[in-house]
Amino acid sequence: MTDTTGSPRPLLVTGGTGTLGSLVVPLLRAAGVPVRILSRSARPAAGDADPGITSVRGDLIRDEGLDAALDGVETVLHLAGGPKGDDVAAHNLVRAAKDAGVRHLVLVSVIGADTVPLGWFRTKLEAERAVSGSGLPWTTLRAAQFHELALTVAEKLAKLPVVPVPGGVRWQPVDSRDVAARLVELALGKPAGLVADLAGPDVHTLGDLSRDYLRALGKRRLMMPVRMPGKAGRAYRAGDNLSLDGAVLGERTWEAFLAERLAA
Repeated sequence: MTDTTGSPRPLLVTGGTGTLGSLVVPLLRAAGVPVRILSRSARPAAGDADPGITSVRGDLIRDEGLDAALDGVETVLHLAGGPKGDDVAAHNLVRAAKDAGVRHLVLVSVIGADTVPLGWFRTKLEAERAVSGSGLPWTTLRAAQFHELALTVAEKLAKLPVVPVPGGVRWQPVDSRDVAARLVELALGKPAGLVADLAGPDVHTLGDLSRDYLRALGKRRLMMPVRMPGKAGRAYRAGDNLSLDGAVLGERTWEAFLAERLAA
């Protein structure tokens, strides 16, 4: 991927300063790829001392700065996400990417986007549809919840005098480093459509995650089983948020992540 001067074209990364982006960008640079990071903030991203990394200001939700950010870009790695608005952001990005003549749009989504009836999952599915229906060459990777999210949930629950344990709710958390490596591989390859899911090597109940965290801290809490109601509860009990067949499995376990994080 080079421009008319023979210089390599930058790969645009949205969400390049987040949990996943901060892992992806160094991997891309190690592969010799110049990286342009799209951020709402005007502050430089970590690593901007590297001349191969540039930052541009833009807002995916407000559709601001996207045309300039995509100028000269052939590949986009869309990692930006939040509690709401991911569908709007994807539609705006697709519009700008089509105008810029992007040749490969790579999206990270979540396992269960099409099966778990919760608002955030629905926005992820709509983002997927915006990308797959864009007419652009595309790749989408659905990943399980990251270990970082599992830790955040365990930390919050551990602060309660009694830890609620939703019955039948299981997670298959994956290490963000494994996800980052897979996304870089996909971004540097040819468009592949919807690829195999990426999940962690083990399935855990939410009770398991809380117990592991408390045990690692040398603490104990009373745990109380609760029932998650409604369609979402039925989906979780059915394992609709899991990928037990045909998924690519990450290497790093929840236990190894937890030990590493608490030691740090």
